[in-house]
Amino acid sequence: MIKELTDSTFDKETSTGVTLTDFWATWCGPCRMQSPVVEQLSEEMGDKVTFAKVDVDQNQATASEFGIMSIPTLLIKKDGKVVDTLVGYHPKERLQAKLEQYI
Repeated sequence: MIKELTDSTFDKETSTGVTLTDFWATWCGPCRMQSPVVEQLSEEMGDKVTFAKVDVDQNQATASEFGIMSIPTLLIKKDGKVVDTLVGYHPKERLQAKLEQYI
């Protein structure tokens, strides 16, 4: 399951364990391509990784805090610290390999 996060819930929801947050917007074509990949990984790795989404149009403070200029941007955190940032579309295999480095 993918959690919808906001400026007010982001820090709390990504403070423990490994989290992947998809920063996206409804008007973004590459974001619409990335979403099904994140959903598939959520089903396969959801017991080890927390998957979340942040709509950058409605949660500009969080996007700004992490310097997100292009979307989709995938932010990987481990125990509250950013360990990786991926900008643009990424295939499932690449994302899965990245996440497994931090589990």
